[in-house]
Amino acid sequence: MTSTIDPKTIGRPTRPRRHVRTLTGYLPETDASGKEKWPRGEEKVWRAGMRSVDKDVESITKSFVNHVQTSLARQPYNLDDLGAYQAAALSVRDNLLVNWNETQLNYTRKNPKRAYYLSLEFLMGRTLDNALLNLGLKDEYKEGVKKLGFNMEDVLDKERDAALGNGGLGRLAACYLDSGSSTEIPLWGYGLRYKYGIFQQLISPEGNQLEAPDPWLENQNPWELPRLDVTYEIRFYGSAERLNDGSGRALWTGGQEVVAIAFDVMIPGYGTKTTNNLRLWESRSKRGFDLNSFNAGNYEGAVESSNSADAITSVLYPNDHTSCKHIGKELRLKQQYFWTAASLADIMRRFKNQGKPIQQFPDYVAIQLNDTHPTLAIPELMRILIDEEDLPWDQAWTIVTNTFFYTNHTVLPEALEKWPVPLIEHVLPRHLQIIYDINLYVNCIFTLFFLQAVERKYPGDRDRLARMSLIEEGQPKQVRMAHLACIGSRKVNGVAELHSDLVKTTILKDFVEFEGIDKFSNVTNGITPRRWLDQCNPELSNLITKTLKVDKKVWLKDLTKLEGLLQFTEDAAFRKEWAAIKQRNKERLAHHVRTTLGFTVRTDAMFDVQIKRIHEYKRQSLNIFGVIHRYLTLKNMSAEQKKKVNPRVVFFAGKAAPAYYIAKLTIRLIVNVARVINADPDTKDYLQLYFLPDYSVSLAEVLIPASDISQHISTAGTEASGTSNMKFCLNGGLLLGTVDGANIEIAEEVGEQNVFFFGHLTPAVEDLRYQHMYHPIPIEQKCPALANVLNKISSGMFGDGSVYEPLLSTIRQTDYYLLTEDFDSYIAALAMVDEAYQDKEEWIKKSIRTTAKMGKFSSDRAILEYAESFWSVEPTPVA
Repeated sequence: MTSTIDPKTIGRPTRPRRHVRTLTGYLPETDASGKEKWPRGEEKVWRAGMRSVDKDVESITKSFVNHVQTSLARQPYNLDDLGAYQAAALSVRDNLLVNWNETQLNYTRKNPKRAYYLSLEFLMGRTLDNALLNLGLKDEYKEGVKKLGFNMEDVLDKERDAALGNGGLGRLAACYLDSGSSTEIPLWGYGLRYKYGIFQQLISPEGNQLEAPDPWLENQNPWELPRLDVTYEIRFYGSAERLNDGSGRALWTGGQEVVAIAFDVMIPGYGTKTTNNLRLWESRSKRGFDLNSFNAGNYEGAVESSNSADAITSVLYPNDHTSCKHIGKELRLKQQYFWTAASLADIMRRFKNQGKPIQQFPDYVAIQLNDTHPTLAIPELMRILIDEEDLPWDQAWTIVTNTFFYTNHTVLPEALEKWPVPLIEHVLPRHLQIIYDINLYVNCIFTLFFLQAVERKYPGDRDRLARMSLIEEGQPKQVRMAHLACIGSRKVNGVAELHSDLVKTTILKDFVEFEGIDKFSNVTNGITPRRWLDQCNPELSNLITKTLKVDKKVWLKDLTKLEGLLQFTEDAAFRKEWAAIKQRNKERLAHHVRTTLGFTVRTDAMFDVQIKRIHEYKRQSLNIFGVIHRYLTLKNMSAEQKKKVNPRVVFFAGKAAPAYYIAKLTIRLIVNVARVINADPDTKDYLQLYFLPDYSVSLAEVLIPASDISQHISTAGTEASGTSNMKFCLNGGLLLGTVDGANIEIAEEVGEQNVFFFGHLTPAVEDLRYQHMYHPIPIEQKCPALANVLNKISSGMFGDGSVYEPLLSTIRQTDYYLLTEDFDSYIAALAMVDEAYQDKEEWIKKSIRTTAKMGKFSSDRAILEYAESFWSVEPTPVA
């Protein structure tokens, strides 16, 4: 078989087609000048009925009242803050819909190449305030709501965070969708509509993390549009019989069929009409309620099919570490296939509406895989092209490998996704056939068995063949999803310079040598400055606008203009305003702690913050051990010595995976250490500690602007990038961290004199681990200070010491994340922070310089890099 497609030209946009079928009807025809020709004289009637964006207070209040009466069926006398939020949100949604419809019509007319971002998580945060910001209507809605008797802050506070993610992966995806719209890139997101998210985090009296459902959809969600007309049937199980016609095709039949239903969430751009889309899939049973079973008295059987289907989109990351872990694993696999299959069916439908030959699919479609979770999209597209479109294998593979792009987010071997072969064979029998075929068949340039091509290039290197195979031998065999994503994608990237280098020299080294270095590159992560500066820290944003004398709409889309702040570092009046804003942000955080937890926070102290998913490699344990060391040091000080100490308030927040025992022990230790420290009259004026439960985007928006110092202290070489480090620095918080991930690039931009580094470097990590395993040195000898801390915990100073022994044993025995190696350096870095904070004026200067040099870390820059260097997608402005 010989491909008829030129790989050199594939993926580049071709001339758009004007007359295409849309989801809702046919576009009006256009004359030679491009003017629309409306049939049957309908234009006047249609245009008279079309709605425009409400931009004045009177129109806004009318819209608000209309929704109170007609959408909520409420009256002014019984409208509470929640009702006011719902009415305001529906009013804003009407405005978004105007721009959303114009954007989709614009894309249909111009028919540009589009990019699709597949992510298992989208951590969107609250939407109302962000939508008002991007529409430029914050002041108008604030005034309108006030005229109707409501306070805008109270209204905003009634919105619940969308429970569609957990950590940095999901928040990065949300930032990229925001930037896609703001830079006018045709970019859609695809994800799952989780009914309960990951979980709502509660803390028991003993300090344990408890998980409860997060019913974020218990009230009407005004930001989503159910698209009951957009549905796809997704198959699981059954059997796949190959056709004996030499085509490689197969017939997949039987099993379970589940319906995917679309829910659309509008993503507005800042300072532009462009409003892109996040399409979320909900799973429902194809058959629904089984009346025959019900009538026969089998009440459980009547809803069994429905419950099985609904479970697919109930919870983010079903637990696969329990005694019934095979059930959790199967459900996770079904989630990933359900989402990728529905998304590809939708993308294919949209492409086919253009009437283009299937060979031009990569000319109009680019799909970004956000980590390995969507990798099943690769064999699924192969299945569609071979079994449904009847393409030869080499043509199908050429299309696939010019459509997909893969972002790697980890170099930790245990985090690289693998699926047992028997499980895939059971759930997705056709896809296992295709995966084995990919492993045996083509290189993307010419027809050749993949492993045969490896063998030809490296004759006799059996170890290399074993390392590169998509199938890992063992009991049972495993499918390596990172390998599949790598060979099935046009480009592979890491998310920080160090991380990308590690990807190329460690986990994907063989593929770099085999396929060439040009396929592997870097796109350093970014954050949206709209949410992570203007929205979460409006006073600082206004000060920047006033000082730079640059329109906010300009610098929020060109963050490099922040460098103009450097000339004001020596301006005493400017520094005073800067410090006053930081102080008010601290008071806002203290108010939150007082109203939610009942504790009084000292606001004249340094605020030290670490907020991340709780994981051993992120080393919250190092932080809490450092807090205990500080506490013990304070206990040994005289009253005179304490007077010279900087008061410090330490904040933790983050969730541990339900089955991650060591991470949950870390939370318990933090909570119980806080109880002792905060109640100790000898030290409570100099050290306070708080764990803030149920971490979310909204909580981060309060914590980040208040920080003086933030901690990003992963073991070197383990953090891919990090984005919370960027958020803190953008808000003038200084960085304490290891030489890891994006910390390095932040230091390069802001200057190492404004960053506090510590710890061993990446090249030393493996040697140190080797020494720990084969030449261990007692912790009392290697690091006496840490040994003292661990002994105090074991002794029961912070509750039953035996409870923490599993956590302490990970350090005393293997110490995989090198706490004993880095602890002394960490304590020295904390001392440097204390010393620097003594000079308040110089600290403020460091804070200003840090913010001023964060221009590189805008997600606008990152998304434009993807669009230009990966997807070949161009901005498509709405007129």
